[in-house]
Amino acid sequence: MPQQTQTMQYKRILLKLSGEALMGEQQYGIDAVRLKEYAQEIKQITAKGVEVAIVIGGGNIFRGLAGASSGMDRGQGDHMGMLATVINGLALQSALENEDVPTRLQSAININEVAEPFIRRKAIRHLEKGRVVIFGGGTGNPYFTTDSAAVLRAIEIGADVILKGTRVDGIYTSDPEKDKLATKFDFISFEDVLQKGLKVMDTTAFTLSQENELPIIVFDMNTKGNLLKVVSGEKIGTKVAMITRIFYNFDS
Repeated sequence: MPQQTQTMQYKRILLKLSGEALMGEQQYGIDAVRLKEYAQEIKQITAKGVEVAIVIGGGNIFRGLAGASSGMDRGQGDHMGMLATVINGLALQSALENEDVPTRLQSAININEVAEPFIRRKAIRHLEKGRVVIFGGGTGNPYFTTDSAAVLRAIEIGADVILKGTRVDGIYTSDPEKDKLATKFDFISFEDVLQKGLKVMDTTAFTLSQENELPIIVFDMNTKGNLLKVVSGEKIGTKVAMITRIFYNFDS
């Protein structure tokens, strides 16, 4: 059984990773080094007793929107993207199990030979037993992003927070890779994100998170030790929450 979560701010988290993050220094596919790094980061927090669910994108292999822009049927393209997330899920499951972290892969589309079907109560039971649960296949429906899948699954399993691991260390007034004068937010409300037109998630996913008062933390997953710091409650990245929760965090 995992250790107790005495020093951890969050007991159950949903970690959202982009497919592109798995490419590492490559231009396509899955970088074994990056995969191992992520597995080790996740192992650190499971060792502290944190229950971890993960949703991964598929952009390193195939993106439905890209297929649609070149003339492919959007629904067909999205189904290909869903299969890409399952491939990424299998890769991450293997990497985690190599680190002795028990892991289950659940898919929103039935592929019984390689993944369990998504069953909410079973997923929660896995988490309670200290297993990492990876949700593949998106929502199982075309026209929905893996951001939407992440928020939906987080709500279903009763996660305390969504941790969106990116290559940028939070939310900025503009793209910090293009604008040197971009300034970072430590905290921001859902309303302000929408008013300022900041890109955190797609609108469907973001609105679903807002309606369910599910906080989102955007942080740099590629910096070693950041995941543990975020889960411990350190002010890493940018937290998006309801206004009352933001004020509460300033006081704590």
